[in-house]
Amino acid sequence: MTRITAVRGDLTAEVVDAIVNAANSSLLGGGGVDGAIHRAAGPRLLEACREVRRTAYPDGLPTGYAVATPGFDLPARFVIHTVGPNRHAGQTDSALLASCFRESLRIAREAGARSIAFPAVSAGVYGWAAGEVARIAVETVRAETGDGDAIELVRFVLFSQPLLSAFDAALTD
Repeated sequence: MTRITAVRGDLTAEVVDAIVNAANSSLLGGGGVDGAIHRAAGPRLLEACREVRRTAYPDGLPTGYAVATPGFDLPARFVIHTVGPNRHAGQTDSALLASCFRESLRIAREAGARSIAFPAVSAGVYGWAAGEVARIAVETVRAETGDGDAIELVRFVLFSQPLLSAFDAALTD
């Protein structure tokens, strides 16, 4: 059975097989979680992301998709980049947000990961409410994992107490 937890902490310090980056479609770094992951992983992450752009996604990674790169200087072996929907840009379809979590899990399995840590995708500058992100994230992860799943641990790593409270509430529902 997959264990699902939520903690307050620094995603870049997580000792798991894969961490998820709440990336922008350019994959070339940014603010928030994205910037922190790029800084912690070192310059080779940007090189790897440029290669992904050159070979697989020349127009950028579409919203709801996910792609993996090595973790480089991070404790995690992989970074799974996903682009969450931007509510401020009119992307209000919860299916797009659910796809971020579902596709990240799929990519993690393909990479051989057994543990994965997620941020609150789209809850920051992309304008989604913490409670809504938590509900969608937890529902999607529960639906996509279970007995016999290759993913043994899913950890939501949140940078603030309000986000942690929202995820704790979703996990107890």
